[in-house]
Amino acid sequence: MSSNNFMKKLLDGVEVEWKALGEVCILQRGTSATKNTLAQGNIPVISGGKEPSFYCNKFNRDGETITVAGSGAGAGFVQYWKEKIFVNDAFSIKTTDTLNTKYIFHYLLNIQDDICATKKGGGVPHVHISDIKDFPIPIPCPDNPKKSLKIQAEIVRILDTFTELTAELTAELTARKKQYNYYRDQLLTFEKEEGTTKGTKSAKKVEWKTLGEVFDIFAGGDVPKESFSETKTCEFNVPILSNGIGEKSLYGWTDKAKIKKPSLTVSARGTIGWTSYREEPFFPIVRLIVLTPKIHINLKYSYYFMKTIETNYKIPPAGIPQLTKPMIENVEIPIPFPNDPVKSLAEQARIVSILDKFDTLTTSITEGLPREIELRQKQYEYYRNMLLSFPKEA
Repeated sequence: MSSNNFMKKLLDGVEVEWKALGEVCILQRGTSATKNTLAQGNIPVISGGKEPSFYCNKFNRDGETITVAGSGAGAGFVQYWKEKIFVNDAFSIKTTDTLNTKYIFHYLLNIQDDICATKKGGGVPHVHISDIKDFPIPIPCPDNPKKSLKIQAEIVRILDTFTELTAELTAELTARKKQYNYYRDQLLTFEKEEGTTKGTKSAKKVEWKTLGEVFDIFAGGDVPKESFSETKTCEFNVPILSNGIGEKSLYGWTDKAKIKKPSLTVSARGTIGWTSYREEPFFPIVRLIVLTPKIHINLKYSYYFMKTIETNYKIPPAGIPQLTKPMIENVEIPIPFPNDPVKSLAEQARIVSILDKFDTLTTSITEGLPREIELRQKQYEYYRNMLLSFPKEA
C-alpha cells in the first residue's frame, strides 16, 4: 500500500470537531527573568528568539511542553520540549489527557504563518496568548477518546519519522562541517620557524607573502545609478555586489563589469572579514574589498586560506567597525614550495581538491547534505499538510 493510500485509509470516515486552542490546552505566560536574576546552568531559557536566550539553573516547566516565542524577531515561533525549561519572554502550551502534545505541536507548525501573522506592536513585535487562544484545533473522533488518541499518535509517528531523519541529517552535516574545518586548518596552518619574518621559509617549506604582494587590492565604489536595475535584464546582467553573505550580497544589476577576472571579495562592514570566491564578472560597491591576483597563484587555495583568518582581523575599537585596504595589505598568506612554481601550484591544487569535496558535501545547494535536508523538510511539510488539513464545518 502506498503512503498516500495508507494515510487516506487512516483518516477515512474520521469525524473531526474543531475546538479553540484555549479550550483544549492550558496556555500560560512565562516568568520574567534575566541573566542577573538566574544563576548559570544547563536549563534553556525560552524568550523571543529561535534559540534559548541563555541557560540557567532553575525551571518553571517540566515534561512535554510547547512554547511560543513572545516578542522580537522570532515572535510566534513554535517549539516542542521534553526536558525541563524556563519560560521567560514566551508562553507555554500544555495539553490534557485527551490530547497528544506532539499532535498539537505538529498542527501549530502547520499554521505557523498564521501564528506569526498575529504579531502586534509598532516597535518590537509581540505575540500574546490572547492572539492565538481562539485558533481552532481539529480533534479527531471527539466522542471516542481512545480512538482519538490512537489516530493522533499514528499521525505523530508518521510525521516524527520525517523530523527524526532531518535531525539525523542535520547532525551529520554538523559533524561534516567540523571535519571540514579540521582538515582545512590542518592543510592551511603553517607554523613559522622561530625568528622568521615576512618572505622567509617556514618548517613546512612555505614562504609568507603579504596580500599586497600577491593581490591588487581596492575598495568598491559608488552604485552606478545611471546604469542600474533592481532586476536582471538582457541589458543589465552584471551583478552589483556589496558586503552581504551569499545572496544577501546582491545589491542589483548593471551593464558593465568593473571586475572581469576571477577574484576574492572581503566584507569591510557588517560581517567584517567574510570572504567570497568570485569567478564571474561583477561590480563591487562600498564596503566591499576586492583582491585580484597579480602573481601566479591558485585563487581557490587563497580563498580557503582567507576563510581561516576571516575572524582574525584587528579592527580599531573606536569609530565605526570596518575593514580598510591598508588594514589587510600586510596580512600574510603562505605560498608552498616558493622556489618551485610547478610544485607549488600542484600542492595548492591538491589542497583545493580535498577541501572542495568537503565544501560540496557541506554547503552545496544542489548536492550534498544541505540539499538532502531541504528535500526531507519539504517532504515532512507535504505530509503534515495532508494529515492535518481537515475540512471545517460552515
